[in-house]
Amino acid sequence: MWKNDARLCLAALALFVGIGVAGCSDRTNDTSRSIVAPAAASRDVENDDAQGDEDDDDRIYDQTDFLGNPLVSEVTIAKANHGAYNRTQPYNTATFRPQTEAFVTSFGRPQALATTLGSVLYPDMLVVDPSKNPNSAGWLSWALASGWGGRKLTDDVVDVGLTAIFSSFLNPAGALCQPFQLPLCTDNVSANDAAFSSTFPYLAAPHT
Repeated sequence: MWKNDARLCLAALALFVGIGVAGCSDRTNDTSRSIVAPAAASRDVENDDAQGDEDDDDRIYDQTDFLGNPLVSEVTIAKANHGAYNRTQPYNTATFRPQTEAFVTSFGRPQALATTLGSVLYPDMLVVDPSKNPNSAGWLSWALASGWGGRKLTDDVVDVGLTAIFSSFLNPAGALCQPFQLPLCTDNVSANDAAFSSTFPYLAAPHT
């Protein structure tokens, strides 16, 4: 029992801090990856400054990060595969969705719940539909409520993620907490600690 409790605590901690470290490099040594990453293109930076903008169309860039839905790669993908995930494309569902679903079932949650979450998290990209009423947007809303998707800056993605995986909201079988409630389905942080801007890009100024 203590082993299961420890795993739950570690998972919750990973979800709490996942969004905060999303921009940090977390690559493992290439030899530790169990999934072979697609060959990454290298940027030709030789004489870039001297050549100016004339050959911009000829430049090739490295893809160093891939982040779609919050917490998916940081939490549900095996650490050893983060390097490969960062080089993938949104439609590489066959390779990575099974890992996400396995993460959900590893806590004793049913496969039906894992399948539901896998179906809304993959392909791993945020949906933007400007024809919809923005008031109905919300991360995982097509699974958790009668919304249409997208994500608001004010969405508490950690609480939503914890509730979707561990609570009885989507499936009562093996539920480990009540929706959005302690001890496991909330990080107990109810709002951003800095005001959002009213102009693009709308994010609050970073802490320095």
